Amino acid sequence: MLQSSNNWELFGFDMRNLGKGWRVAWREFLWRYDSPIKCRLDEAVKVSTESGPLFYQGGQLLETVTDCSCEAILLPDDLVLAKTLEMPVTVELDLETVMGYEVLANSPFPEADTGSGWQLIGKTETHIQVRLAIVSLSATMTYIAREYDIHDIHAREVWVSANDTMIVLSGFGEGKRESLYRRRLIKAGIMVMYCALVLLLISGALAFGKYLELQRYQQFAADIQGEAKSAASMRESVLRANDTMTAVNGMLDANPSPHFELARLTGLLGDDTYLESLAIAGREVRVRGRAVNAAEIMEMLIKETAYSTVTAPQAIIKTSDGQERFTLTITLAGDGEADES
Repeated sequence: MLQSSNNWELFGFDMRNLGKGWRVAWREFLWRYDSPIKCRLDEAVKVSTESGPLFYQGGQLLETVTDCSCEAILLPDDLVLAKTLEMPVTVELDLETVMGYEVLANSPFPEADTGSGWQLIGKTETHIQVRLAIVSLSATMTYIAREYDIHDIHAREVWVSANDTMIVLSGFGEGKRESLYRRRLIKAGIMVMYCALVLLLISGALAFGKYLELQRYQQFAADIQGEAKSAASMRESVLRANDTMTAVNGMLDANPSPHFELARLTGLLGDDTYLESLAIAGREVRVRGRAVNAAEIMEMLIKETAYSTVTAPQAIIKTSDGQERFTLTITLAGDGEADES
């Protein structure tokens, strides 16, 4: 297996050229003649030709006449040496340097008298095509002075048409348009950053509002949980109270109140009946007393629906004062037994 001797190579790409490739990509995006940004932000140029003025913006011919602060002069073809170069795509990262060498190699004029311009016109996976234009500075200025009475080399831009491709020559008056375009780029960049900042602030405000709303919902949920816990605690208290009441009622059912039974017997018995003692054990009441007619007392208590059974565990005894002493065992009736009776 072959291994690359360059430790900076990744998938066939030299990582040392990553920054340079990034700069080249941005330059093409912002400064290339067919850039969508340049087509909209570049200054319109009035190009003076032998057949009349033409108007260009961002390398595109305009159909309507607009106000132009930048002007250019189109050189005739007989003053231009044009050539199409095909080079490997790898030289694109250093195209400015490579084109400098190409100008020196292809120019028939002295280096100090050489003016040039070039434009990338095609690109494939392996090669790029560049159209190069070379002129003589002295011959160019002679033509401009004769035809337009202009003697300042920076007064106008100088363009050439090479195989229907408009090329701007460097070193003339193109700096004014580039300065205006750079200023518009900066202004547009500031506007984009301002809009991004506004969107960021809006997004932050919305996120903060959602955060506050979430906090309110969380507090509301916590309050509901607290109320639910309180309700559950109250419910448990009610259940415990119900259990206590049930237990108390069960105890009351199993152990009737002596006061209540004593009051009931007092209401049933007449004034001539005397109770000497009353004992309650569960639902069994034992009564000892004296009456004129103990048998009548027992019969009356048997008819009482609140009592299940009435028995005399001991015989009725006649006393010396003419009364009868009795001892009765009364079994209290339950709710169902009382209803049936």
